[in-house]
Amino acid sequence: MKIGELATAGGVTTKTIRYYESIGLLDEPRRTPSGYREYDTGAVERLRFIRDAQVSGLTLAEIASVLELKSAGERSCAHTTELLQRHLAEIDAQIERLRAARVALTLLAERAKALDPAACTDPNRCQVISVDHPSIAATT
Repeated sequence: MKIGELATAGGVTTKTIRYYESIGLLDEPRRTPSGYREYDTGAVERLRFIRDAQVSGLTLAEIASVLELKSAGERSCAHTTELLQRHLAEIDAQIERLRAARVALTLLAERAKALDPAACTDPNRCQVISVDHPSIAATT
């Protein structure tokens, strides 16, 4: 199949396919005598794997590491599981940071309700934003 057909089958653009080839995620295809790229069904499967792995949160570099193991005839499940566990830990840490930020923002919003707008005289700051407040400083 030609590159446009592969792009349609894999749900990506032809530019993406060329990029994946340039970084080694997809093998260079055979060329027709007139220079057109010609792909087999294996390219569709690899392209779908790359897309699915990206949706799972893996980076292109991580996907390349999985594919290198597969190309070497090794099993990749333990490696892939480790990558996914690392991403889960990063997401958990991000959730905790977001929870702390939510607490801080809630405190600021509550504090803002009690402030007198007429008392806001500093030309460089809004009195609502104050990380000096003890309950907010503790969460940041």
